Amino acid sequence: MSGSSKDEGAGVSPQNKGSWSSFLKSIASFNGDLSSMTAPPFILGTLSLTEFSAYWTQHPAVFVAPAAEKDPAKRALLVLKWFLSTLKPSYSTRNDKYGSEKKPLNPFLGELFLGKWEDEAGTTELVSEQLEGYNGQKASFSRTIHIKQIGHALLTLSAHNDETYLITLPNIHIEGLIYGKPFVELNGCTYISSSSGFTSKIDYSGKGWVSGKKNSFTATMYPTGKEKDVLYSVEGQWPEAFTIREGGGKHGTVIDTFNARTQPITPLIVPALEQQDPWEANKAWEKVITAITKGDMDTTNAEKSKLENAQRELRRKEQAEGREWQRRFFSRSQGAEDWWEKLARAGCAGERIEAEKTGGIWRFDKEKAASARRPFHEGATPF
Repeated sequence: MSGSSKDEGAGVSPQNKGSWSSFLKSIASFNGDLSSMTAPPFILGTLSLTEFSAYWTQHPAVFVAPAAEKDPAKRALLVLKWFLSTLKPSYSTRNDKYGSEKKPLNPFLGELFLGKWEDEAGTTELVSEQLEGYNGQKASFSRTIHIKQIGHALLTLSAHNDETYLITLPNIHIEGLIYGKPFVELNGCTYISSSSGFTSKIDYSGKGWVSGKKNSFTATMYPTGKEKDVLYSVEGQWPEAFTIREGGGKHGTVIDTFNARTQPITPLIVPALEQQDPWEANKAWEKVITAITKGDMDTTNAEKSKLENAQRELRRKEQAEGREWQRRFFSRSQGAEDWWEKLARAGCAGERIEAEKTGGIWRFDKEKAASARRPFHEGATPF
């Protein structure tokens, strides 16, 4: 990273430079659970991490398109296109809005974020529930925060005999910290392995060695186990645009494009605050969000600590009473190793399930969801 000492903290207001310097010193040797990292209030965002799930479906028509495709190879391609379309909202939306990345609020166990999208694709519902106190991200620091996301996503197409796609998650590094203007870069590679026999491999680079552009990526899709037999290839910049071609290389026929900057976003519909349950993210964090918006850092810190301390007390009480928190929409999956053996080991080189780091393997429980009603935890609040 280039630059002089006089540029350090250039993106931080004068009144916050002291706490920013202290923060940088505190993370100089940090290596652990990202949720345990305490950031100065002025770099906090107004979104909880449970709300980030919404970024996966800001384009509902793109999300549901695979279900309508009859050809299995083209379905797998549409799943790849959808996943790539989620990268900009997932990893650069805050930078676009605020001019730099903001640290999300650490979700508490049992936190919920519920909503729906309505457009030409129909109604698409969102259910996000924090299942563990640990947020699935491990970080280390060396002028850049390096984050390893732990976990995976599983997409199931019920219209095609429960065809399943295992999706691994990219490694993240937060650049620009020294200057007080953090932003996200992705690196390494991720995979999408399907039960229909196709694998997509996505390679991320901070700056393309051919194009010289930041946020570059390339992707290929091939029959599982036959990486050289490329059916489709994709290249571009994940916060900008990408091009899909038949075959490998730059000379294949262009069959589709996607522009993340110009693609319309369907707004998420969430209940009004007065209709929300105390366990829903916007309601639970209401006072913190209000204080952040006003720039009232003292109240931000006080209200945030109030909620976090109450959660610690709830965990101590549960442990003393020998009981476990009851999830409302998800359950631990039994026999998870079976599908992991079929999908991950076939198409995702070097990936591990790491169930011990996420409190188990969790899946949406249709029976629980069918009976879930507000209030979700009768007589209990997060405080």
